[in-house]
Amino acid sequence: MATIEEIEAYIDATAAGDRTAFSALYQNTSAKLFGVVLRILRSEAETEEAVQEIYVKIWRNADRYRAGGYSPMTWLITIARNHAIDRLRARRAQGAGIDEAEELPDAAPGPEALAMASSDRARIVDCFGQLPLDRAEAVRRAYLEGETYAELAARFEVPINTMRTWLRRSLIKLKECLSE
Repeated sequence: MATIEEIEAYIDATAAGDRTAFSALYQNTSAKLFGVVLRILRSEAETEEAVQEIYVKIWRNADRYRAGGYSPMTWLITIARNHAIDRLRARRAQGAGIDEAEELPDAAPGPEALAMASSDRARIVDCFGQLPLDRAEAVRRAYLEGETYAELAARFEVPINTMRTWLRRSLIKLKECLSE
């Protein structure tokens, strides 16, 4: 994977319309963004389509990126996550008919993915176990199920700003725990 400085340079060059830099940006970041989107959408076909749309957004909005303390990957992941959540909400709003269920692929991970995931699972579960139950549930609902701050605040009967604080502090604790 490219360094932070290289990714920032690719984004800057992309903002200037450099297709070669955009290609390099895609090659160095698409796997990570694909994983983020797949965890939210849980459909490889839909994820592939969403990632294409995400990179169109990145191409069009590369000039909006400003290096100011944030990692360029944070900016890219935020775009991907927000796009995936928007798709998930649109899917929920439309609802799925019974005929569509016949065409849905099995979303269960394959044996290779299960083997890779099992090594990290215990560590992640342990780190989530260190959070208060309501905070852990809020993080799961926000980042895995796509619930909004407003939905979470209503569910847990707290103000929206309190929910934002819960999520931010919980993510910091999870990051610290996982990096140990």
